Amino acid sequence: METTTLRQIGSHSRKLCQLLNSFSKTPQTCTELTTTARLLITGQQVVSHEPGELCVVRTEIYTGPETEQRPSHQLTAGGTFQIHVTVESASGSVLDEDNMPQTPPFTGQLNTGSYNKNLYQAKEEGYPGLYYHDNNLVSGSLEALIRHLVPTGDYYPDRTYIFTFLLSSRLFLRPYELMSRVCHLCMEQQRPGDPQADKMRVRKNAPKILQLLTEWTETFPYDFRDERMMRSLKELTHRLANGEEVYRKAVGQMSQGLIRRLTVLSQYEEALVKINATAAERLTALKAKPQASIQRDMLSICNDPFTVAQQLTHIELERLSYIGPEEFVQAFVQKDPLDNDKSCFSDHKKASNLEAYVEWFNRLSYLVATEICMPVKKKHRARVVEFFIDVARECFNIGNFNSLMAIISGMNMSPVSRLKKTWSKVKTAKFDILEHQMDPSSNFYNYRTSLRGATQRSITANSSREKIVIPFFSLLIKDIYFLNEGCANRLQNGRINFEKFWELAKQVSEFMAWKKVECPFEKDRKILQYLLTAPVLPEDALYLASYESEGPENHMEKDRWKSLRSTLLSRV
Repeated sequence: METTTLRQIGSHSRKLCQLLNSFSKTPQTCTELTTTARLLITGQQVVSHEPGELCVVRTEIYTGPETEQRPSHQLTAGGTFQIHVTVESASGSVLDEDNMPQTPPFTGQLNTGSYNKNLYQAKEEGYPGLYYHDNNLVSGSLEALIRHLVPTGDYYPDRTYIFTFLLSSRLFLRPYELMSRVCHLCMEQQRPGDPQADKMRVRKNAPKILQLLTEWTETFPYDFRDERMMRSLKELTHRLANGEEVYRKAVGQMSQGLIRRLTVLSQYEEALVKINATAAERLTALKAKPQASIQRDMLSICNDPFTVAQQLTHIELERLSYIGPEEFVQAFVQKDPLDNDKSCFSDHKKASNLEAYVEWFNRLSYLVATEICMPVKKKHRARVVEFFIDVARECFNIGNFNSLMAIISGMNMSPVSRLKKTWSKVKTAKFDILEHQMDPSSNFYNYRTSLRGATQRSITANSSREKIVIPFFSLLIKDIYFLNEGCANRLQNGRINFEKFWELAKQVSEFMAWKKVECPFEKDRKILQYLLTAPVLPEDALYLASYESEGPENHMEKDRWKSLRSTLLSRV
């Protein structure tokens, strides 16, 4: 069986970013992305499942002879793990409400004495069109699922359901269409009749409707960049705020929070544009005067691997924090076969923050390769290699698996791996351990074990440093993609397959917990600026720099070297 080396992982990740941009444009892209995702887990065959079926591998880590779990993923030379693996079907999984994204109720001035501490008791109303198995919702019509979302006088939907449906409903209709239907159902509850009865009904329903809207605006704020969403939101909240002062205050707080989150997002996007522009300018300057920047490299900025790993973690956590949970669904959204309209989300940004994060992985990989290939002296190149090995090890110990994988990917690029004289001067024992941890065989079994340990550590952590879990992001996307592709959105009878969406929400909600962690390390502006804007050579330029450092070894390399010299140097 052909296997994929770590060197290929970076190219798959880069291709994944390109495919995300074009996914909804052509049906062929779906097959292409499947191929790319499968390459990420070669070394073992991918088990295919029939639509509607999914197997989930769960790994539990134990250390030592006792049964007590002692999760740890510090990189050590010795030590053993006992691994317990179980496989169960997606239909057997139940979401844990405590682990789902939750919005505290605005209970300060509302009388919620009759409700439980999590908010309102979820009284199941026997909506026609909803189907259960062992008290778990497994399928239903779209209309019934929408009605199940809308609170009534004596019913408030379970929070796990709210998150799951708001996340997955965009596979069938746009968020503004869902908001319009929710508004319509809420208005129906306020039918004209006895004024006194209407007033009592508003007083009973308004807190719950406002709570639903608050959860929506806080968990999926990016939905409200659509003017149609804001129009429906304003219409509904205006009706609710016409009641008592407490409702007007709650509406004001919700609106201010939403505006604040959208403003911060816009500022982040503007900052990214400036950072990318600066990086492009510096690359242009490097091409114009290649020797001018040799004196300025990573080691001249900071020669402490732990500090650099901390600054990489700052970048990772910041960029993770801006990825909306809906982006994981919208990145792969396709036309609903029962919908005669065009594909969802073709009219606005779908997953721009997710794509920006994948691009950051690619940048870091190329930055590592650039830093290694640029120095003229072999001794200096070897020192740079050893430095980034130490940075990667510190990233592993922190729980920053994405930067770890980006560094390994950069070191395994062909322009770097071919530098045999340089590598002969490097002590590779630590690098071999890191490669073993991120070995792609058996569907990244070693990495998934380490990730499980980091996740367990995060759950029981007493400090923010121990809470850090930054997954290898391209693999996370692959997992969600295969979940989406491996299970049908609709059952053969036309009902929506809600079992699939429970599992989808479970994976995304775990990510939601990871992205909320505050980085505990002190920022170093100089290092951050370098990591984000230092010039990064494209692949052809990397090969040329590699050949200039250590000459071609065969006729094929000599021909490529000559071609690159004539092509690239003529542009300067």
